[in-house]
Amino acid sequence: MVRRPVAWVVALVLFAEALGIAAVNWFLGVVVDRQDMSLAGLDPHMMSVSSKIGGVVFGLYFALCGLVALLVALRDRAPAGLGRVLLISAAVVHGLLGAFAWGLIGWTAFLTMVVALGLIVLLLMTYDGRSGESAGTAPEGGTGGTDGQDRTDGHTDGPGRTDGPSGTGSGRSPVTPPAAPTVP
Repeated sequence: MVRRPVAWVVALVLFAEALGIAAVNWFLGVVVDRQDMSLAGLDPHMMSVSSKIGGVVFGLYFALCGLVALLVALRDRAPAGLGRVLLISAAVVHGLLGAFAWGLIGWTAFLTMVVALGLIVLLLMTYDGRSGESAGTAPEGGTGGTDGQDRTDGHTDGPGRTDGPSGTGSGRSPVTPPAAPTVP
């Protein structure tokens, strides 16, 4: 399967990006602090500190997304809940960064962001929540359709048909939970 290797690659890419983003922003903060540069009258120390804080926060965000991808690779299960939201947001961020990179840096940075975006989307799409069951497969004991034909439980579906012994006439059979196993 291609799912686990993709999850491993995504985890490695996101961890590398986390370190890279944090290091670049920290370096820019140090440069601004040492050069005592000001932009439109802003305090150089405040610019330096905000660059460092932004780098750490963005790096932690990518590291958290990398941790989600790592857990997906280790467990071989689809990301759920907050992990899925984090990976989707990381894909959106890579799309936006790719658009900005095209205009500001060049096509190589754009290509790098698009490859990362594609890997994240591939990770999300390969774990689509289905466990080997195709869309047209019938559940256990059923026929897989509700086209008015007789089903295995003796009831029929369709307009104007009754539900068998109950005679409710709604055209649908009642849903009953499976019987609980008995312990001898």
